[in-house]
Amino acid sequence: MGANETGLAASFDQTLFNQWFDERFETRMAERDAAHVPSLAIIATKGTLDWAYPPFILASTAGALGWDVSVFFTFYGLELLKKDLHLEISPLGNPSMPMRMPFGPQWLKNVNWHIPNVVMAGVPGFEKVATGLMQQTVKSKGVASIDELRDACLEADAKLYACQMTVDLFGYSQDDFIPEIAGWIGAASFLPQAQKSDVCLFI
Repeated sequence: MGANETGLAASFDQTLFNQWFDERFETRMAERDAAHVPSLAIIATKGTLDWAYPPFILASTAGALGWDVSVFFTFYGLELLKKDLHLEISPLGNPSMPMRMPFGPQWLKNVNWHIPNVVMAGVPGFEKVATGLMQQTVKSKGVASIDELRDACLEADAKLYACQMTVDLFGYSQDDFIPEIAGWIGAASFLPQAQKSDVCLFI
C-alpha cells in the first residue's frame, strides 16, 4: 500500500471513529440527563405571613414535580416550623403590599388604599387588622393556607431542616416544632447540600 493510500485509510478510520464517538457521547449524555433527579435547596429566613408563602410554594411545587427538595429554616424562618402557627403581616415599610378589602362590592375590592406610614405605625392593632384581612383574602381566593402548603411539602418528601444555632439562640425547645423535621443542623451541614443542588434560593 502506497503512502497516499495509507494516509487515506487513516483519515477514513479517524472520521468513522469521530462519528462513532460523537453518537455514543450524545447517547450517554441523554441517558444521564434522563436519569438525573433535579434538586432544590432553599434557605428560609423570614417568619411573617407574606414571606411564609414563597418557600413553601416553591418547595411543594418542586416536590410535586419529582424534585429532591431541602429547606433550611434559620432565624425568623424557624417560626414556619412551629406546631402552632401564629404568623402575622405588617404593611409598614412595605409599599409594594396592596391594601384592598377582601369583602364588599367589587368597586370596593378594587380600591387600593394608600395608607400613610404614620397611620399604620400609630394606630393600635393595625397589624392585627392587616393580618386578618390578608387571611380572609387568601381564603376567599382559594389559596392554600401555610399549614396546607407545609403539609404538601411533607407529602412530597421535602426535607425540612431546623437551624440548631437559632433554636439555641432564641431559647426554643424542640417540642415547639413539628415532629417531621428532617434534622437539627447548622449551616456547615446544609451548605454542602446547597452546593450540589441544581437550584439554590435564599428567601
